[in-house]
Amino acid sequence: MAKEAAVFAGEVRGEVEKVTWPDKPQLRNATLVILVFVAIVALLIGALDMILQWVLVTLPGRG
Repeated sequence: MAKEAAVFAGEVRGEVEKVTWPDKPQLRNATLVILVFVAIVALLIGALDMILQWVLVTLPGRG
């Protein structure tokens, strides 16, 4: 079992060495894109929450 784990670890290391890692500018740009996307989605969810809250508070009083 230990031998198989060692073989697996060696294969994983070999695969990781094949990976093309992004350089700092690419990493910075990708991080910025993700942060902007997350901020936009958070604003949309917050706006939708406020609208639905208003609807649920307002509609029952109209009946």
